Amino acid sequence: MNAVKKVLIVGGGIGGLCAAIALRRQDIEVDLVELKTQWTVYGVGIIQQSNVVREMAKLGVLDGYLDAAYAFEDVTINTTAGEQLARIPGQRLAGPDYPANVGISRLALHQVLSETTIALGASIRLGLSVETLEQMGEGVDVLFTDGSRGHFDLVVGADGLYSHLRGLLFGEQYLPRFTGQAVWRYNFPRAAGIDHLATFQGPAGNAGLVPLGQDQMYLFMTSHEPANPRVEPATLASRMRQRLSGFTGLIGELREQITDSERVVYKPLEVVFVSEPWYRGRVVLIGDAVHATTPHLGQGAGMAIEDAVVLGEELAGGGSVEQQLERFMARRYERCKFISESSVLAGDKEMAHDSSFDRISLVRRMLEVTAEPI
Repeated sequence: MNAVKKVLIVGGGIGGLCAAIALRRQDIEVDLVELKTQWTVYGVGIIQQSNVVREMAKLGVLDGYLDAAYAFEDVTINTTAGEQLARIPGQRLAGPDYPANVGISRLALHQVLSETTIALGASIRLGLSVETLEQMGEGVDVLFTDGSRGHFDLVVGADGLYSHLRGLLFGEQYLPRFTGQAVWRYNFPRAAGIDHLATFQGPAGNAGLVPLGQDQMYLFMTSHEPANPRVEPATLASRMRQRLSGFTGLIGELREQITDSERVVYKPLEVVFVSEPWYRGRVVLIGDAVHATTPHLGQGAGMAIEDAVVLGEELAGGGSVEQQLERFMARRYERCKFISESSVLAGDKEMAHDSSFDRISLVRRMLEVTAEPI
């Protein structure tokens, strides 16, 4: 019998929804609260790499969105002019019937996850979050922001980079840090040759093209923004073109098509890593709340999804709640630390224009690590 029967999940993003699905698969009662009153999705698209495809298959949701996504196998690393430096084959970690990698719009992913969460019987309330927590022996008493209260066997904080629950557990010990870079994204019709994740690197910066469907792809790039400037929305398109000025080839051709500032998604890169157990008593944090990193390795959301799957497995694995959370940490801490530190390192080397930095070896090592069973 599960020691945990009723769980509150705080945050309705990728990590929170995957946690809700994982726990409902274990017949654990789930209440999920999301601060947004309109369950909107920020961003363009997302890469689901081999390890993530494996975990999404475990959640039983992969088949539901493959029709809305673009399956691909390999990753290429190219110069800024488009000359190929390496082609790294993908691994079908979910089994021979599933692709190695998937590109999907964030909206499509959100729809699949939210619809599955609802279908599995989780209770979802929008426009609501946690005001305070009080741990009472075998449970947690929660005061919500609307004045209502609830009692739960476990509280899962999946409330992102600016996690309120992290503040309740750790105070101001762990605050987001701006890395000095920002990421830019823009959607395009899919080019015929972009049937895989193609990255482009060089002194001018780092960019990539990700297929999202038969007719769509998105371009991303990182840029050095040391002053973390506030960018006027009307100037986003011209600024993105300027940041891409060092690229030629396909990226250079696409650059001139970036004309609509409303379609540019711009985000300063901030990171945080909690370097101690991610739980206190019966409150545990997952995803960006404890290990938000940069997009250089494409594993930020992937680590949150893995957190959710592992948490579900451990809560069904017997023992006390303390033992379950200890096992969760043993399976997650070093893996997430490696991804976080390696991703930040890649950004630091970009900003330093370090020509000795071997990105290809780092990507290969990342794929080796994430291919290992959790």
